[in-house]
Amino acid sequence: MTASRPRARADTGSARLAELLRNARFEVLPLAGIEDEVLAHLGTDVKVTVTASPRKGLEATLELTERLTRAGYATVPHISARLVRDRAHLSELLERMHAGAVRELFVLAGDAADPAGEFAGAAELLEAMGSRRADFDAIGITGYPESHHLISDEETIRAMFAKAPMATHIVSQLCFDAEVIAAWIGEVRRRGTDLPIWIGVPGNVPYAKLLSVSMKIGLGESARFLRHHGNWISRLVTRQFKPDRLVRELVPCATEQAARVAGFHLYTFNEVARTERWRRAALERMGG
Repeated sequence: MTASRPRARADTGSARLAELLRNARFEVLPLAGIEDEVLAHLGTDVKVTVTASPRKGLEATLELTERLTRAGYATVPHISARLVRDRAHLSELLERMHAGAVRELFVLAGDAADPAGEFAGAAELLEAMGSRRADFDAIGITGYPESHHLISDEETIRAMFAKAPMATHIVSQLCFDAEVIAAWIGEVRRRGTDLPIWIGVPGNVPYAKLLSVSMKIGLGESARFLRHHGNWISRLVTRQFKPDRLVRELVPCATEQAARVAGFHLYTFNEVARTERWRRAALERMGG
């Protein structure tokens, strides 16, 4: 009886990890070649989310979303509040996405230094959407396991309270430390927010790219975590980050019913083929 318990726990953990990987979402950037990459390597059963940036603007996000949706993918555009000019612009965006059979949105403040108009944050834009929120099956918002480089912890907590009643789920910002992620999920639940959480983890991405992105978006703790685990200088030059250890370490947290973890949100940085090969290999090892 005693010997069977660890085996049962291991079987449960493997089954849960397989479920999380099967449900994984792939985040991509609307850059040249990414449409072909998605079509070549991802089945239409994989949900794809499309980022928005001040440099590319919302149009690149919407165009790629429309093309992938027409190709049969459940595609989720990122709607950056700081890139929306006004309520008329917002109405146009929502009508366009609804008419294009887009069923889910991800609403965030965005990285623009200055708002293009009246929306400085996601909560303001969600509120302005009003009854149009019902046009979509799901609306995601951002959560921050680590401190935001531009926003205080107190402000991110207040923003979560403001956004949560107008959203259906949370997607966590990129983080490499399972303990930090688990602690953050616990804090979110203790503060009374019970929306399902998609845990944001890096895909099979070059170490150099991960470190660069971590520093750019202010993930100081995660950057230090990368540097302090192994011979990071040689890894920067020659190796890819593989999420195996991180996703395994997240299983205990993700297995807790109160955590309400929905799956993994894979930050691919357009390394779609590598990340999908890693995901399929991991599932095959577990018989999933």
